[in-house]
Amino acid sequence: MIGKRMRHIGRYHEIAVALLRHGFGMIVDELGFSSFLSLPPRGRAEQGKREGKTVGERLRLVLEELGPTFIKLGQIASTRPDLIPESIIRELEKLQDQVPPFSFSEVRRIVEAELGGSLEELFRSFDETPLAAASLGQVHRAVLPSGQAVVVKVQRPHIAVRIETDLDILQDLAMLAERRLDWAASYRLSEIVDELAKSLRQELDYTVEARHAETFASQFAGDPSMYVPGVFWEYTTKTVLTMEYVEGIKLGEIERLKESGYSLKALAERLTVSMLKQMFEHGFFHGDPHPGNVFVLPGGVLAFIDFGLMGRLRPHVKHHLSSLVIALMRQNTDGVLNAIYGLGLVPDEVDEGKLRDDMDELREKYYRVPLGEVSLGEAVGDLLTVAFQHGIRIPSDLTLLGKALLTVEGVVETLDPQFRVMDVAEPFGKKLLKERLRPDRVAETAWKRVADYGELLLRLPDSVKELTKVMRRGKLQLEMTASDLEALLRKLDQISNRLSISIVLLSVSIVMAGMMIASSLGRQSMMLWKIPVIEIGFGIVAIMFGWLLYSIFRSGKL
Repeated sequence: MIGKRMRHIGRYHEIAVALLRHGFGMIVDELGFSSFLSLPPRGRAEQGKREGKTVGERLRLVLEELGPTFIKLGQIASTRPDLIPESIIRELEKLQDQVPPFSFSEVRRIVEAELGGSLEELFRSFDETPLAAASLGQVHRAVLPSGQAVVVKVQRPHIAVRIETDLDILQDLAMLAERRLDWAASYRLSEIVDELAKSLRQELDYTVEARHAETFASQFAGDPSMYVPGVFWEYTTKTVLTMEYVEGIKLGEIERLKESGYSLKALAERLTVSMLKQMFEHGFFHGDPHPGNVFVLPGGVLAFIDFGLMGRLRPHVKHHLSSLVIALMRQNTDGVLNAIYGLGLVPDEVDEGKLRDDMDELREKYYRVPLGEVSLGEAVGDLLTVAFQHGIRIPSDLTLLGKALLTVEGVVETLDPQFRVMDVAEPFGKKLLKERLRPDRVAETAWKRVADYGELLLRLPDSVKELTKVMRRGKLQLEMTASDLEALLRKLDQISNRLSISIVLLSVSIVMAGMMIASSLGRQSMMLWKIPVIEIGFGIVAIMFGWLLYSIFRSGKL
């Protein structure tokens, strides 16, 4: 850890100075930056606070100052309302990913090194001016030797090395914070950083985006209302991505759409149906369907681009999500709670009564509200907010789904203010319910449960055998709380006391039996050196027995 800090000492210094500049001096102190850094005077440490900026605003400014890694992590974090308060989420959503493009000479060098040929050999033409530039890369229009128009995304030079450095530093700081700060430990900050880092590393690998595009295209094969640009794998590597060029009208260009004669209501409905199919039927959906990522082609066909941020709902998540939608439709608190318990990682210390109260309050918010006026994205967002308040960890793809729903609702409202997503979502909810209650689906689910339990029973002898081995080795671990331990010790005291009384009573009974036998044989006493041993022994036992009873009754642990 010390070696890592020394290697990246300059970057640590930049992070500390940025935190100081925007009023996070307390964090700098608590993380112990001053122990290995020479920091400037603290005169401006509270500048952000003096200017009246909120915590969220100051955090956004820190991320923007620290560059691409932190900006991208902030954007990813803005999709996680289950981890981050809403006030900070609103600021993170304002993070801008627009940066100046890098030089065409660098573009040429990277493309030629990655694809193994000169630019003139690889392409018939290649535009020097990029169509767009972002923190991770930029996009150029080009034409292949076959005459196919394409877009080529090229990753920024050395950006991967810089991001890996920043991620190493962040993981170090997260572990340091968990050791020093209670709130960081309770939120498992290092796990959050690991999860965000995983998402960012995926965005650095353009082959992942290419596979996303192909999977997305396969879902809509044969659907004439949807179009997905193709991937040219011979022109694609981890740092260069080549896809079919799509020429159309962006969904956000309302006036152009009107001039071209498109029905905005029909486009709003088509976009909504498409997203609901992605989420509830296929379980693989576009995570950032903003107006710039959706084009309208001739005939009102929708074309999605940019598949870097995608969500995947695994079967059990999709099952519980459909349960959640059905429970919301029926305004069933128990159903909503069961769905949340199935979806999230609920901590042991959660206050179930308070959680139910919050869910009832949420249900009241939507009670008797016409379904067409309910925002599905807002409803999911409200649920994620409640999850955050109770420390419930929700799968990241589900929080991305809530974000995508809100984005779609915003786009739809711009296209047609009278259109309501729930008008289309309601039939989907009913369809989900019918699908779940179909006899063949019920039979399939029942058979799967039977098979699972059957497999469990088959494994039971081996499991018992393994447990026996562990017990014989004395390696069986028992976890209990302090209150459980206290109750167990009290119970052991009671058992030992009762056992002691039983042993003494047994001893007295044996002595009494012996005396009775001796008396029946005509012997009044047993003398040893003229001392009545039995009588004296009986007297001593009686005294000890009385003392034992007194002690036990006094302790109250009989």
